[in-house]
Amino acid sequence: MWRTDDGVRLQARSGRDVTAAWGDLALAGHHLPAGTVLDGEAVITTEDGRISFEAAQARAASSPTRARRLATQRPAHYIAFDALQLPSPNGDIRARPYNERRTALLNLLTGLPANTPIQAVSATTARDTALTWYTTLHNQGIEGIVAKRTTSPYRAGRSSAWLKIRHADTIEATVAGFTGTARHPRALAVRLPDGRIALSQRLTTALSSVVAPHLVPQPGRASTQGGDAYTPVSGEIVVEVVAGTTRHAVVTVVRLR
Repeated sequence: MWRTDDGVRLQARSGRDVTAAWGDLALAGHHLPAGTVLDGEAVITTEDGRISFEAAQARAASSPTRARRLATQRPAHYIAFDALQLPSPNGDIRARPYNERRTALLNLLTGLPANTPIQAVSATTARDTALTWYTTLHNQGIEGIVAKRTTSPYRAGRSSAWLKIRHADTIEATVAGFTGTARHPRALAVRLPDGRIALSQRLTTALSSVVAPHLVPQPGRASTQGGDAYTPVSGEIVVEVVAGTTRHAVVTVVRLR
C-alpha cells in the first residue's frame, strides 16, 4: 500500500496495480500520512468470521464495477505486516531491524479512525502464545504462523530471517500447461521440484480467473507422465501447490505466486 501525495496505490506482489479491485482499502489508506508504504495482505471474511481466500481471489479477478459491488457485500480488511517507508524526514526504513519497524507500524496505525479496515497483524514474542494461535485459529481460515527475527532488516521474497509454518505446507511449482481453454482453464499441468509433470485437481472458478490472464498457449499438445493431455504454455508461471499431494498424480493448486 503506497500513500503518495496524490492518493493511494495498491500493488500486488507481481508489481501489478490492483487499486481498482480494492477501492475500499484504497479509500481507507487516504487516512495514512503521505510518504507511507506498507506491506500487507487484503483479506475478506465470511459471515461467520472465517477468512475466505476464495472470496479474496474473486475480488482480485473482478472488473472495477464488480469489485465495487462485492465490496458492499463483503468489505475487505488490509492486514499490515510491515512498514517499509515513513513520511519525511524518516523515509525508507527497510534496513532497520524488524522490532523498530513494528513499533513504527503500530504508531502509524494509532492515527487512523477507530473503524479503519487497516489493521496490524497480531504479533508476539511469547512462544506459548504463538503455539496457541497456531493450534486454535486454523478453523478461522488462518493458514499458520510466520516466525521472524526481531533484528532482521526487510527483504523482499524468501529469506532465512523468517519462516512460514503452515498447517498444510505448500511448495512452488512451474506451470507447464492447462486443460480447458486459456480463458477458462479447468486444471493446470505443473512441473514439480522432482521434475515430474502432474495434472492438478480442477481449479476453483476464482483461481481459474486469476490464472487465465497469465496463460500464453503454445501450439500442439503435450502429456503428463500419467498420460493426461494438456495445452503447453510459454513463459514462467509459478503457483503454490499443497506439498502433501505431490506424491500422487494429481496435485492441489492453492494460489498463483
